[in-house]
Amino acid sequence: MKLTAKQENIIGVIRELIKNHKENPTGYALHKYLSNLGVKDSIKSVMQVIEALERKDLIKRDKERRIFLVKNKSFANLDNIISIPLFGLASCGEALAYAESDMADDFLQISKSLFPSNKKGELFAVKALGDSMDKEKINDGDYVIFEKFEGKHLTELNGKIVVAVINGMATIKKFKRVDNGTIALFPHSRNIVHHPIFLDKSDSILIAGVFKRVLPVKYVSI
Repeated sequence: MKLTAKQENIIGVIRELIKNHKENPTGYALHKYLSNLGVKDSIKSVMQVIEALERKDLIKRDKERRIFLVKNKSFANLDNIISIPLFGLASCGEALAYAESDMADDFLQISKSLFPSNKKGELFAVKALGDSMDKEKINDGDYVIFEKFEGKHLTELNGKIVVAVINGMATIKKFKRVDNGTIALFPHSRNIVHHPIFLDKSDSILIAGVFKRVLPVKYVSI
């Protein structure tokens, strides 16, 4: 059974609420939860998705309009969905020093099939802020998935997109080695206001993760 990206996202959020929050949400509660995650869909749009999922027999609602998942063999195996920690970029500096689940702002639902080679606990998500990496198709508000960086040498990151923590603030940039003593974090943007950050290799810089993929928040039409 084929679902749109928006339908897959919302059924994943419903599953998260039921499994981890022990809550069968109403449509209004679901819309509020999505809004808190930064999803800018109207209540009408969310209700349209709920009705579409009902027609596909993937969810049902009781007389109090609470939503329940329906087991359906023609739909993807929901056990294949994993929760990875989600950090809000503007305030995630200290949290990203560890990128641990108990420090996350929330959790993102993602299919294991998107990251078949990654072990549990290696991935985390950051919500992008601004347009400094829009040439890499990382836009404001997108979810950016990273793998924890546990390497010992920064030079192995040369040319890779990373999320770095500098002075307690997180930034997504391209890591480049300028010379033996200097490294730089470069934007890749259509907006010329953005400039590189130049650092000495002795400076205190934490590379929290290495880019894996971006999940845009602009969903396709229902």
